[in-house]
Amino acid sequence: MAERIQLFDTTLRDGTQGEGISFSADDKIRIAQRLDAFGIDYIEGGWPGSNPKDVEFFERVREAPLQHARLSAFGSTRRAGIAAEDDANLQAIVASGAGAASIFGKSWDFHVTNALGTTLEENLAMIRDSVRFLKGRGLEVIYLGEHFFDGYKRNEEYARRTILAAVEAGADVVVLCDTNGGSMPEEIYDIVGAVCRLVPTTVGIHAHNDCGLGVANTLAAVRAGARHVQGTVNGFGERNGNADLVQIIPNLQLKLGYQCVSPEQLRTLTDLSRFVSEMANQAPDPKHPFVGKSTFAHKGGIHVSAVLKHPETYEHIDPALVGNERRVLVSELSGGSNVIYKAKAYGIDLDKNSPALREVLAAVKALEHQGYYFEAAEASFELLLQKAVGRYRPYFELEGLRLLIEKDTMDGEPTADAVIKVRVGDEVIHTAASGNGPVNALDNALRKALLDAYPELAQIHLTDYKVRVLDEDAATGAKVRVLIQTAGGGRSWGTVGVSTNIIEASWLALVDSVEYGLMALGVAPMAGQAAAPAAGRSTAAGAGA
Repeated sequence: MAERIQLFDTTLRDGTQGEGISFSADDKIRIAQRLDAFGIDYIEGGWPGSNPKDVEFFERVREAPLQHARLSAFGSTRRAGIAAEDDANLQAIVASGAGAASIFGKSWDFHVTNALGTTLEENLAMIRDSVRFLKGRGLEVIYLGEHFFDGYKRNEEYARRTILAAVEAGADVVVLCDTNGGSMPEEIYDIVGAVCRLVPTTVGIHAHNDCGLGVANTLAAVRAGARHVQGTVNGFGERNGNADLVQIIPNLQLKLGYQCVSPEQLRTLTDLSRFVSEMANQAPDPKHPFVGKSTFAHKGGIHVSAVLKHPETYEHIDPALVGNERRVLVSELSGGSNVIYKAKAYGIDLDKNSPALREVLAAVKALEHQGYYFEAAEASFELLLQKAVGRYRPYFELEGLRLLIEKDTMDGEPTADAVIKVRVGDEVIHTAASGNGPVNALDNALRKALLDAYPELAQIHLTDYKVRVLDEDAATGAKVRVLIQTAGGGRSWGTVGVSTNIIEASWLALVDSVEYGLMALGVAPMAGQAAAPAAGRSTAAGAGA
């Protein structure tokens, strides 16, 4: 049976020290519940002696107790010169109601004399007294040796004495901290191994990522004998962050053969990572190992052809093991295998001899040469594919549109009005709408014209709009690419338009956005629509951006 590793998550404490990371008490409750369901053994909820938010969290979490994880409250050893029972920080840990305490003490003699301003012997007494006090109050004690590796490399004997002081006082786990994140994996391996031989207590590792080695150092510590691992989801944390549990857990379980969570829980890893990013208001990293959107994405035609035959040719694990999925990208580098794979995902059967396949490949290469980018606009690609195989029917036809931008004074805000005429089935609809810009006015006018025929359109809304100039040297006459992200019906999709006229580029992306959304919602086009155009798109000339 695989050896078990204790998982200790400090996203709610150490993770919040990262720049731009902030969680409300509500956020922390929700994250703790997700970590608990995932199978984390210890969740460090915060430092109850430092701020009201953490006090509120510990109070409220009692109303929604965790099912698996043990809650830990963070703090420091007692202050120099006072008794442990008189230390407000230790009292706050006990009052928090947490079942475990994670307290840090100084391991580096330089810190003891220069940061704390006390003696080496008093620091050892502070460690012993604090651990004994918390153990006497019925808490499990996880002792964190701050700056342990730096201290060990400079004064090995004293660093050892600090750990022995915690063990002698009854600490359940002693955690060695690479607080500055500057140690190398071989140093971590040697020092952790030495401590594991020194003490009978469970040894843990707490690594930071200042050299980009947080995960590597954690794995080295486990190989040396550590059986308690600390980190944060997505590597959130101060400076360059903490060791990333999202990378550590699958490496330990899938590569090194240790037991961290159940296979079913591991399959929720991608969802957990993205959930915590969302709670932190951070965009998920598409290249995040194991869980990123691009991690199992294949673009080159040769790669795709091989993956379709034998996934292990270009995938080190089955993406489903961590809840991720394989993606095949379509671009000018695509071969027939890419298009066949995507077509199958859309329920379209193509083979390598299909005329539609050649038509789509030619169209993609030509359009991407013009500036289209289908990797970020898979909805536009699917519409292109539907046209090539004759399955596409338009939802409306444009018969004309006019935009008016008006600015009355030098300092006044401009206004935008759009007038549009479209044919929906046998009916011609002529309407107008205003907006805070020309694209917004165009979007409003199109929706107004279509809403009676397609009321489902009310479920669809734009979530992002990006413009990129493709040839800067052409100045205001440059070709631009517009990418639109749209959401509706519980899903989202991207569309693209390219033109030397920013309004035309926006219109092309907007039309794809609306038509794909209606198609995804299962809405049928109105009877009487004209035949679909062939695959490919026109590129309008005219006044630039």
